[in-house]
Amino acid sequence: MADARPSVPIDEPHLVKSKKSWTAHLWSVCLRTSWVRLRLPVCRDTWDKPPEEREFLNRLDACLLPYAFLSYLSKYLDQQNVTNAYVSGMKEDLGLHGNQLNYIITAWTCGYVLGQFPSNILITRIRPSVWIPAMELIWSTLTMILATANGFNSLIAIRFFIGLAEATFYPAVQYVIGSWYKPDELAKRACLFHTASAIGPMFSGFLQAGAYSGLNGVHGLAGWKWLFIVDGLITVPIALLGFLIMPDLPSNTRPNFIYTERQVEIGKKRMEEIGRKPPAEFTKKKVLGFFTTWHIWFLTPLYILFNNGTGPATSMIFWLKSFNTPGHRVYSVGQINTYPLGIQTVQIITTIGYAYWSDALRLRWPPLLFAGTVNVVVSIVLAATPLYENITRRWVFYYLTGALGGISGLIMAWVNELTGYDNEKRAFIVASCNTFAYVFQAWLPIVIFPQVEQPRRVLEVFKGNVATAGISFAMICFALATLYLQKRDERRGLNRSAGMGEDSDGGDDGASVVVKTSGSGKRDNQDDAQ
Repeated sequence: MADARPSVPIDEPHLVKSKKSWTAHLWSVCLRTSWVRLRLPVCRDTWDKPPEEREFLNRLDACLLPYAFLSYLSKYLDQQNVTNAYVSGMKEDLGLHGNQLNYIITAWTCGYVLGQFPSNILITRIRPSVWIPAMELIWSTLTMILATANGFNSLIAIRFFIGLAEATFYPAVQYVIGSWYKPDELAKRACLFHTASAIGPMFSGFLQAGAYSGLNGVHGLAGWKWLFIVDGLITVPIALLGFLIMPDLPSNTRPNFIYTERQVEIGKKRMEEIGRKPPAEFTKKKVLGFFTTWHIWFLTPLYILFNNGTGPATSMIFWLKSFNTPGHRVYSVGQINTYPLGIQTVQIITTIGYAYWSDALRLRWPPLLFAGTVNVVVSIVLAATPLYENITRRWVFYYLTGALGGISGLIMAWVNELTGYDNEKRAFIVASCNTFAYVFQAWLPIVIFPQVEQPRRVLEVFKGNVATAGISFAMICFALATLYLQKRDERRGLNRSAGMGEDSDGGDDGASVVVKTSGSGKRDNQDDAQ
């Protein structure tokens, strides 16, 4: 809830000075002398802002983005390492067979799905700087416990609870990012944060190769067990850092050794200028109102289709392993784990490119259409290319499957902007997007890319790639439909934030456009599409 203290106008030239604590002095020195002063080069978009606002954004970027990035990196390590472990000895050591890897992944997904709505509702009431790091400590501990698993059933149980704890992270951080940044800043932060989803598997691949060759057999533990232990140990200090630097929301952030009182007021004022509301009361009428506007019915399917359009990328590791036959090895374990990392390299490059493109235009849809079109073409080429002929072509197009992965942050930025007039609705729809994306991910990969049929059953792999092309085409259609509905609301001049105040329970027109006039006299839209 909003702080009850008297607010300080943002345009006042000064505040009453107070003595700084030693921690405040230490942080000021860090800001002036360390890497923080580099202002995170990929986010250099603050030069045209007033000095006080620029200093505030530098501090916010320096705290939120490194912690979010490192935590997402560790989350992805903990999320994806089971596949690396499976192809590096876990399958043989634990006697796994058939589609059991898919079921282990699905157990994680089930926990992930069940935890997201409760977490994103709680994050509007519990301080993010407490809730998110606490859950991170829990999932890191469970990841290390995976090394003690002695069979399929224990893997299923532990992975479920890891998913439950990790459910708190991604939608909560996207919600927090959407609570602080304006439209010309939002995509870069959301996408920079999301690049960790590509770097995590890259790091995991090299880490698995190192664990297998360097730690295999140490203290009687197999290399794949060391992967789980090392991943957990990496996560613990990151979680502890979060308790110190993870920001809360503008409405409940108190002046501290990082932010002065004036900077807290600047953060609040910035969100007021674009009509992004602070937390308000949950009511039955408000919750029912979430389902009477178009946002949940179009933004959620858009994210579902994006998240489930990356199936061909998961096939490359199995394709490489299939070249090895009894008595004949073509690729080593290290090569099988590291060669597919070109997919993540493409994802990193395209993610940053999409972010700059989107923020420069203040439009989210052009990169979505581009990435969707690329994925349609890539999926069709993979479907048409024989598995063991034209190896170079198949290799290249496997790498190009990474071009779709970079748009997650853009969709979340679009959600934050279109629903910013209602804080609780924004948190709910962010959670809805991620939750239902993984509801489908719990079963769709088993249907269109069954593990036992990868990659030698040519017809099934062909069907999987064709299905992925259809999914990406449907994503393009939903992106265009969302753009149409946004434009329709703009043409109608709907402005629920300004016209109805904080209570957005009533009405079913789906309006989300906020029109404000900045101090320079320019017309600021939540998503300026012209």
